[in-house]
Amino acid sequence: MTTLGDVVDLVHGWFPPATAEDWDAVGLVYGDPTRTVRKVMFAVDVDEAVAAEAADWGADLLLVHHPLFLTPVHGFAATTPKGRTLARLAEAGCALLVAHTNADQAVGGVSEALATALGLTEQEPIVPGSGEPYDKVTVMVPTDAAAPVRAAIAEAGAGAIGHYDHCTFSTPGRGRFRPLEGAEPTVGTVGDIAIVDEERVEAVLPRRLRRRVVAALVAAHPYEEPAYDVVELADPQALSSGTGRVGVVERTTLGDFARTVADALPATAGGVRVAGDPARSVRRIAVCGGAGDFLLDRLAGSDVDVYVTSDLRHHRAAEFVAEGGPALVDVAHWAAESTWLPVVAERLVAALGDRVETRVSELRTDPWQFRVDPTDHSERSE
Repeated sequence: MTTLGDVVDLVHGWFPPATAEDWDAVGLVYGDPTRTVRKVMFAVDVDEAVAAEAADWGADLLLVHHPLFLTPVHGFAATTPKGRTLARLAEAGCALLVAHTNADQAVGGVSEALATALGLTEQEPIVPGSGEPYDKVTVMVPTDAAAPVRAAIAEAGAGAIGHYDHCTFSTPGRGRFRPLEGAEPTVGTVGDIAIVDEERVEAVLPRRLRRRVVAALVAAHPYEEPAYDVVELADPQALSSGTGRVGVVERTTLGDFARTVADALPATAGGVRVAGDPARSVRRIAVCGGAGDFLLDRLAGSDVDVYVTSDLRHHRAAEFVAEGGPALVDVAHWAAESTWLPVVAERLVAALGDRVETRVSELRTDPWQFRVDPTDHSERSE
């Protein structure tokens, strides 16, 4: 049996709420964590139509990218569209979970999904992430005392990696030392060189737990003066998580790449807009799921050939192109972020197997319904 709490813990492990922007509203919006979850539906947005689809399918949980309540509310009576949306989910017993900006930067998140959908390889963040800093502690301990020391540092918080704890690495060796006058050695004699079979025990730990782990190490160690060191580690998440993604495609023209983008994304009334010479040779591509004009300054003067994102503003885009920046490809916000839905759905199935059934919403929640073609004066719907 899988509970809502189990699913929330998984999703929050992949997309930690603490990494969301301060203004955002992510996490469990509605639902009892103790309830059983068998069916999970995924959507970019939640509105009345999406809520009805989830209810009709019998979903126990609806996981969405965009928050239903982004700004504070005093209530959610069914006299407003948002209130009716939540009421429909509540009537069907369907919980609501939001992963928004916490899913944008993450490994397996929105920008990575968009980059993968467009065929980018050698992906890396445009702006590296900044996860929790980590240390590595290393201690030399007599072989017969290694197990208690390993247990002590683990209980203090060292050796926790993802869904594992008590993670350590040990190598055998021989320690040498000479106790001096005033020492009270556990092993050896004052004035004589002692040679002891020891283990080198290593473990990672959050930097905030450094004092606690070292104190536990010293308390459990049999030596009067334990030999240990603590090394600050580079942030491993910064190598793969962060804002946007940049990668490469086989060299092509801007016109052909734009057609690749149009083919890879679901059709919308807005389509794909391009700023740049169609014949321009392109290979290095940057992408950002959602509204991405905040990255224009960072990409100006870079080695990127094309920047794919959404909601580019007129003046910012015009200035960027005039200054000789990368070509711009502006796509529908909903279409870009929809590429993430099957990715997270597959990830949930991989984690829970046949205990859950998943479904990606078939509804297009892009707000634009049709465009008018000036050449034939007719309304064209996608």
